[in-house]
Amino acid sequence: MRELNATSAALLGLLHTGPMTGGQLVAAAAERFGSFFSVTRSQVYRELPVLAEAGLLRLGMRGARSSQQYVLTTPGKRAFKSWLSSTSGSDNLRSPLVLRLACAGVLTPKQRANLVSGARADYLRYLDEARTAVSAATNLYTKAVADFTVAHRRAMLTLLDAIPTD
Repeated sequence: MRELNATSAALLGLLHTGPMTGGQLVAAAAERFGSFFSVTRSQVYRELPVLAEAGLLRLGMRGARSSQQYVLTTPGKRAFKSWLSSTSGSDNLRSPLVLRLACAGVLTPKQRANLVSGARADYLRYLDEARTAVSAATNLYTKAVADFTVAHRRAMLTLLDAIPTD
């Protein structure tokens, strides 16, 4: 098996809680990692067979509408712990909004104003949600990530405030 990518590692981490289908993994990733790491449905369904073929997952029970559970194996647990312990790999922010803002010069002033005002409203809501997550944090790691999310949401609002909308 090649070195785990971040998406594969995220799936292995989620499966530590028990068997899940692809759809359940997509939902769990959005809930647990959504504020800082996106996992798309296509990524999940592309990675699951690769992880199973490598012996890091095994097929579990079949569910409704031919859904397939995946179960973490002992080699999968070892691979995940190895990935967690490693320091290799880049740590890039991948934000469609930042990409849009970087290219917003081609928009009309009205389009740019709409982009910024819509994103600002979203990020104010995200900031409220992040503050709630800080209050609900149950351990030091979850709290640290929640605090980071609050700081990130504030930074995005600062970026949006710096975009000229003429």
